[in-house]
Amino acid sequence: MTRTGRVWSVVVLLALFTAAQLVSPGGLADGDAKPAPRPTANGVYTGSLADGIARMAGFEKWWGRGSLTAGRTYLPGDDWESIEGPPEFLRPWGAWRGARAGRVVVLNVPMLDRSEAHLSDAEVAELLGSGASGAYDRHFRVLAQRLVGLGLADSILVLGWEMNGVTFTHRCHPDPDSWRAYWRRIVSTMRAVDGQRFRFDFAPNRGRDAVPWTSCYPGDAYVDVIGMDSYDQPHLSAFREHVDEPYGLHAQVSFAKLHRKPISYPEWGLFRNGDNPAYMSGMLAWFRAHPPLYQSLSDYCPHGVWACAENDRSARVYRGR
Repeated sequence: MTRTGRVWSVVVLLALFTAAQLVSPGGLADGDAKPAPRPTANGVYTGSLADGIARMAGFEKWWGRGSLTAGRTYLPGDDWESIEGPPEFLRPWGAWRGARAGRVVVLNVPMLDRSEAHLSDAEVAELLGSGASGAYDRHFRVLAQRLVGLGLADSILVLGWEMNGVTFTHRCHPDPDSWRAYWRRIVSTMRAVDGQRFRFDFAPNRGRDAVPWTSCYPGDAYVDVIGMDSYDQPHLSAFREHVDEPYGLHAQVSFAKLHRKPISYPEWGLFRNGDNPAYMSGMLAWFRAHPPLYQSLSDYCPHGVWACAENDRSARVYRGR
């Protein structure tokens, strides 16, 4: 081994040791939920369309640590026709799901059209109220019927993700009461479709963001999984802060334990701190200490490790090399 290789090995071992201290007994997460008995479904996001499925196969070969069993994709939120799940969009994912036992499709579902149109809070509040009154039920009924018909009846639906933030039209903070009522309406509508076995994932951004995500929680009867999107941000933040911050990773695990729900990480990856093997080590150690139902790395730049050559140190940690 070269001198550079020896130095790199020491760096990796130190990063792994530090991450383990954060999540092992006596660390920051001491007393959290016990590991789930089921194996975690591992996945990546490499694109929403059929070409994303092809890239998943390339990632799986590069990873070299077994099969990817969680396939994540997003419904476009530009208009209601897209949110209804066009068959040409969903069909390749149904084929991927059915090609191998043990696979699951994770589908991000916008709650409102014009998903990233930067509408005003007043407009959003009005739309949420309309949704809560049933104005959009038919769109979600069509989506549910299509998912069942295309072999995706057991999909995990990440409905209204990152609702505690400001990015999406389906954000919660303009009217939390209507948001919760609207979520319950969507879930009830989709569960009423024959043949469905959907699981609904409540997945905020890590941290408080625009509003505490707990104020958006629609109730245990309407949620199957407590998720969290957790990227490496803000700038110069340490993984310890991600665990310990208000409404952070520790709070998510504790909340899920209280409500007897499994956890998930639909989106995670590098971001504001560049190639950061300490963050990568921290997340992987967190998954070992608190096994999620599934986890899905966003593998596109700047978040990824296969698609981004500049993140080579984090890639080595991810691959366990």
